[in-house]
Amino acid sequence: MQKISNFILKSLGWKFVITVPEPPKSVICIAPHTSNWDFFVGQLSYWALGRDASFLIKKSWFFFPLNYFFGAIGGVPIDRSKRTTVTDQMAEEFDKRDTFHLAITPEGTRSLVKKWKMGFYYIAVKANVPIQLAYFDYAKKEMGITKVFYPTGDENADLKVIQDYYKDVTARNPGNFHLQD
Repeated sequence: MQKISNFILKSLGWKFVITVPEPPKSVICIAPHTSNWDFFVGQLSYWALGRDASFLIKKSWFFFPLNYFFGAIGGVPIDRSKRTTVTDQMAEEFDKRDTFHLAITPEGTRSLVKKWKMGFYYIAVKANVPIQLAYFDYAKKEMGITKVFYPTGDENADLKVIQDYYKDVTARNPGNFHLQD
């Protein structure tokens, strides 16, 4: 899959800018997220790099035969009927595994949002793991991870640092990408 993914992305003009080593465990903050294409570019990129990343998906999608498909591509079922929060469920997942990378789009949707959802941050803090800052720049046709951020616990200051990282990135649909002031 690595060679095929690499061939597809290079044929489409995409390149990678990866300047930091991948930690054994991390939350991957992916922004901007303004198009369904982000999932495909992201999945192909990770396969091309020979890396594995998981993503959250409702448990209701894990039925035969889709459970095999979603499991194979990194889906992690979220059981909203449990008394524990998604943050707690994911912290448990991090505790169970030697290596684990959970990709989350803080915007939560492809539409314009004025305020990011902070689940990616809370999961990283609760699991005591760093956050890889990943981006898709459609103007440059570039997928990159050039910073690993370690949360300090000061949510507002940390969010400012994280969002500053994305200020020069061009989304597929730029009008749907907003960084808080």
